[in-house]
Amino acid sequence: MRSSNLIVVQTTVASAKAARSLAKAIVQARLAACIQVSRIHSTYRWRNRIEHAAEWLLTAKTRRASAKALMAFIRRHHPYEVPEIVAFNIAHTSRAYGAWVLAETKP
Repeated sequence: MRSSNLIVVQTTVASAKAARSLAKAIVQARLAACIQVSRIHSTYRWRNRIEHAAEWLLTAKTRRASAKALMAFIRRHHPYEVPEIVAFNIAHTSRAYGAWVLAETKP
C-alpha cells in the first residue's frame, strides 16, 4: 500500500522514565498511534565538546496532518534545551497497519 499520509517522528530523551512518560502523553493525546522506545548510545557535539550519552529513542507513527501538532507537543514537554525532533515519510505499509494508524490518530 502506498502510504503518503503517514510519517514517523523521532526524538530522544535521557531516561527510560522520561521516555515512558512522553510516549504515554503523546498516545493519550492521539498524536501518534504507536511509539516504540529503544535504548541507544549517542555521540554528539554540544557547546564545543564531544559528548557521549545513553539515551532513549522514541519513534512515533502518525498521520502527516498531525505532524506539526506532534512536533509542537514534543517541544512543549521535552526536558532538553534543544531536543532532536525529526520526521520521516513512510513510503509503504500494509493496508491494515496504515488504516490502524489513521484510525488511532483521528482528530
